[in-house]
Amino acid sequence: MGRLLQEIKIYHIVHVDRLPSILADGGLFCDTEIVRTRRPGTNIGLDNIKQRRCTELSLNNYPDLFVGACVPFYFCPRSVMLYLIHKRNKELVFQGGQEQIIHLVADLYEAVNWANTNGLRWAFTTSNAGSYYFTDYNDLQDLNKINWNAVNARSWVNCKEDKQAEFLLERCFPWSLVGEIGVRSNCTGERVVAAFGSTQCPPIVRAVPEWYY
Repeated sequence: MGRLLQEIKIYHIVHVDRLPSILADGGLFCDTEIVRTRRPGTNIGLDNIKQRRCTELSLNNYPDLFVGACVPFYFCPRSVMLYLIHKRNKELVFQGGQEQIIHLVADLYEAVNWANTNGLRWAFTTSNAGSYYFTDYNDLQDLNKINWNAVNARSWVNCKEDKQAEFLLERCFPWSLVGEIGVRSNCTGERVVAAFGSTQCPPIVRAVPEWYY
């Protein structure tokens, strides 16, 4: 219950070259929609896991809703996925490292309120939603079931799955809810700012190297 009184941020990582498409669309789309419409930009994920999320893994609270039909967020920066990107994991098609990866940051409660107002389903998991054994919830009273120590841990060797807890929003996530963009360096930050062009009231862009490996 105490978590409901606190601010909780959620984080979505993308390659910076996806930003123009996201801005043009007015928000983020789920992987199912990105594949269907062939949205431009670099895919930074593991293809086999993306496929599994789109065709095999559905939410317990919404059996007809696949994980891949939701826009995913972590509850922390410096995620396990970012580490794989940093290490240029051999299963990744993208081998460019973490420099061009940016964090889109939003507020959990604002996202839930927006989803409820617009009739879109949402859930959160207590572990990696790309696995076959995650548990999901759709009641904020259950936020205490997340292992927050693992989520916030910098060394996640013994809590890798718990650190990958996710927030999932059906189909799309509006750009208006993105309040901040975290980048690894000022160089990447300049590229982000350039993508905004004449966009009114863009989110804050700041270099936060501690969010990276």
